[in-house]
Amino acid sequence: MSVDLDAAKQTLLKLKEEYETRIAKIKHDIQNPQDDLNKDWEDQAISIRQNDTRQLLAAEAHQNLIYIENALSHIENGTYGECEVCGKQIQEQRLQAVPYATLCMEHAE
Repeated sequence: MSVDLDAAKQTLLKLKEEYETRIAKIKHDIQNPQDDLNKDWEDQAISIRQNDTRQLLAAEAHQNLIYIENALSHIENGTYGECEVCGKQIQEQRLQAVPYATLCMEHAE
């Protein structure tokens, strides 16, 4: 099996753009609350809870960006698709599902 590196790179770059857009939107939503001072206490509590959720989503998106950058580096240095534990090729289906996977199914479990 041979991984199509060009297709993998395009997929990763598209994911990178999606995560960067998501992070920017989340940051905008957090920094620009919708008239929190005019809301009653219950609405303010909901807004705070929503911001907490947004911050968690932003953290997850940042982590995924790191994974994507790592995968792009692996493409550049010729090690994309290799399991970091055993060195064997990661299954193509796994890379299609999680293009920034660093472990084969055996070691991911």
